[in-house]
Amino acid sequence: MEVSEGSCRLGLWYVNVTWDGNIVHRIRFQRTGIPGPVPEVITRYLTGKVTCLDPLVSHLPDQPGTYGRIYKAVQAIPYGSVQTYGEIALKADTSPRAVGLAMSRNTTPLLVPCHRVVASKGLGGFTPDLWIKEELLRIEASVSKKMVQQNLSFREQE
Repeated sequence: MEVSEGSCRLGLWYVNVTWDGNIVHRIRFQRTGIPGPVPEVITRYLTGKVTCLDPLVSHLPDQPGTYGRIYKAVQAIPYGSVQTYGEIALKADTSPRAVGLAMSRNTTPLLVPCHRVVASKGLGGFTPDLWIKEELLRIEASVSKKMVQQNLSFREQE
């Protein structure tokens, strides 16, 4: 398949996506967009219409070693939930500092939802702007609250 690129909006930011079929190679948050569409499921996710990005996949969890274990542990964090760098470190048999470094090198945020990884006292960081992490967590909390009120599972929403 041919590699595609495009952008959608998240507040004042553009979510620039590079993908090939169902494989997402890169997601970047930038102040300027790039021409072209993004996979529809990403737009629906960012507007709270779906809770899962299937069928899109990231290659990061398939990496061998520490980073692969970290990315798998982060992917396992349920929608609308958070875990600390320390909790992820325990699951991946590494240190919280290594988890932070892996998150800073995460080329497919949203698919490896690093916004769900928080510090033990506060949100922690997020590149390029903490507002993005706050907004993604706000979207997930709002959708989760609606799902609980409607007594629906996350899959039923889709």
